[in-house]
Amino acid sequence: MTQKQKLQAGELYVVDDELGEEMVRAKRICEEYNRTPREEWDRREALMRSLLGKCGENFWFESDVWFDYGYNTEVGENFYANHDCVFLDTNKIIFGDNVFIAPQCGFYTAGHPLDAKLRRKGLEFAKPIRVGNDVWFGGGALVMPGVTIGDNVVIGAGSVVVHDIPGNSVAVGNPARVVKTLPPIREGEED
Repeated sequence: MTQKQKLQAGELYVVDDELGEEMVRAKRICEEYNRTPREEWDRREALMRSLLGKCGENFWFESDVWFDYGYNTEVGENFYANHDCVFLDTNKIIFGDNVFIAPQCGFYTAGHPLDAKLRRKGLEFAKPIRVGNDVWFGGGALVMPGVTIGDNVVIGAGSVVVHDIPGNSVAVGNPARVVKTLPPIREGEED
C-alpha cells in the first residue's frame, strides 16, 4: 500500500516524494492566487478551479487562502470563504451549498499520533470533514479531523468543533456544543 493509499484510508502514513510534490504544487497555486489582484476575477477563478477537486459555478475565496493538496476539497454552489482561511485537506473536505466562512477559520483533516515515538517517525493521519448545506462559520472557528456538520448550522466565532454537529443547530465554544435548535429550512418557501 502506498503512503497516499494509507492517507486516504485514514491510516498512519508519512509524506513521501509523491505527496510532497503534490503539496508543493498546491502551495505554488495558493501563492499565485494570493498575489493575484482581486479584480482579476477570471485568473483567480481559473487558479482555484485548477486546484480544487470539485466546485460549483458560484464560489469565492478571499486572500490569503491555503490548502495542503487542494484536490481533496470540494465546494458547492454559493460558497464564500473570507480572508486567512486554512484548509488542511490531507483527506476530503466536502462543503455543501450556501456555505459561508468568516475570516481566519481552519478546517484540519490532518492529525498526529498521541504517541511521541510515532510522531518522531513523521507519522500522521487524516480523517475527512463533511459540511452540509446552509452552514455559516463565525470568525476563527476551527473544525478538527473526522467531523460531520449537518445542514442549516451556525458555528459560533472562536468555536473548536471536535465532534459531529447535527443539522438545524447553533454550536459554540471549545469544544463546540449545541446551544440552540433552529427551525428546519423548508424548500419552496418564500425567502
